[in-house]
Amino acid sequence: MNKLSIFREYDIRGIFNKDLTEENVLKIGYLLGLEILKRGGSNIGVGYDARVHSLSIFEWLCSGLEIAGIKTYNLGEIPTPVGYFALFTDFDDVVLDSSIVITGSHNPPQYNGFKITLLKEPFFGEMIYALEREFYNSSFPKLQTSAKERGRLDVLSKYIDFLSKKFEKLRGFNIPLSIDCGNGVAALGICPILDRLGIKYNGLFLEPNGNFPNHHPDPSEVENLKFIIDSMSKVDGIGIAFDGDGDRLAVLKSKDLKCRIYKGDELAIIYANEVKNPFVIGEVKCSLNMYESINKIGKTLMHKTGHSNLKVKLKETNAHMAFEVSGHMFFNDDYFGFDDATYAALRLLDIVHNKGLKFDEALESLPKLYSTDEIKIQSSEETKFVIIEKLKEILKNPPKDFPKILDIITIDGVRVVFQNGWGLIRASNTTPVLVVRFEAKSKEDMELYRDCMLSLLEIKD
Repeated sequence: MNKLSIFREYDIRGIFNKDLTEENVLKIGYLLGLEILKRGGSNIGVGYDARVHSLSIFEWLCSGLEIAGIKTYNLGEIPTPVGYFALFTDFDDVVLDSSIVITGSHNPPQYNGFKITLLKEPFFGEMIYALEREFYNSSFPKLQTSAKERGRLDVLSKYIDFLSKKFEKLRGFNIPLSIDCGNGVAALGICPILDRLGIKYNGLFLEPNGNFPNHHPDPSEVENLKFIIDSMSKVDGIGIAFDGDGDRLAVLKSKDLKCRIYKGDELAIIYANEVKNPFVIGEVKCSLNMYESINKIGKTLMHKTGHSNLKVKLKETNAHMAFEVSGHMFFNDDYFGFDDATYAALRLLDIVHNKGLKFDEALESLPKLYSTDEIKIQSSEETKFVIIEKLKEILKNPPKDFPKILDIITIDGVRVVFQNGWGLIRASNTTPVLVVRFEAKSKEDMELYRDCMLSLLEIKD
């Protein structure tokens, strides 16, 4: 059997009926069921996004879990964070051990996959790779799909009730608000909550549609924000754009009819300034401004990119929050520590409710920095990590004309700290690319660091 590329660092993800076939999904469900039993669990809640093949995969996955001896419950069509929330919720006579959400996240419509939490712990990294080895090396009993009626748990209603009560103070919010759900499933949570709180909003692409007919559901790419930017061009206000499964967001503000987009590390500063002595975890792509400004009022920790990595580190350190530039945000001070774009949006609206459109004043005094967007350089699954290891060796004795290096951080790829900025080259854990970003106190230094570091890879920008 040819090896599949579905087993990834943070989840299992691939193309429906090519990688995610009935046979393969049954095997994955069976192996996950055995893993749950090994950990002392006995049941699981399974939800799914709006992709046209999610229900088929649901039947296959649940059947595999059940053959292993696991009791499965149907969580219905939900955003990914609602699947996490299910593990912190009582359902009368049912307490869930684990959850899986079937989702392709922000990938194109032909993709799908699994975001897995076993006994409240993210299932990722070496755990997924160990399951991959079992997938190829184990002998399996006869596995057959059983399209039976499964117990239903209405976790979405409990989630809406919980957050509506938690943010009751948002009643009376009167700043113009636009919401773009990109035809993903985020609308299933955020819209009923806003409606219940009496908050008016201009909604874009709220109907879940797994074909994503209006734009790609990835708010970290500017081209996917053109509709919400256009909707905000006529009045000053706030905009929130969600990704396909509702665990990431982008925030926008229009002021004097000019629109600003905030990256995750900028939002980290805004949230942190509302907490006494904040302890914030950032990833290696986060701006120097984020680390320096938060260190003045609290402390920060730099960690690996990846939602699973940050969730685990947040729990391990008991930090208040964690942030990725891409819009994954984790709150541990007043929530459950998982990435939930609806919770993050409501928490931001609370700041805006109190401060108006000056909610971002903590950013106004920051030094001007020049940065590239995230650059993705095509590589291959076989060579991307090899390239990073070679880069580490080269940087031990860099070329004579290379800018002065103050520090080299290797917790995730290579982040080189220079006198006036930094550069990052890391291997993506989900796609066959190198992810590159540069930042400096001047445009000239930014371009210098970019050109010098890329030249080590013999890559012309």
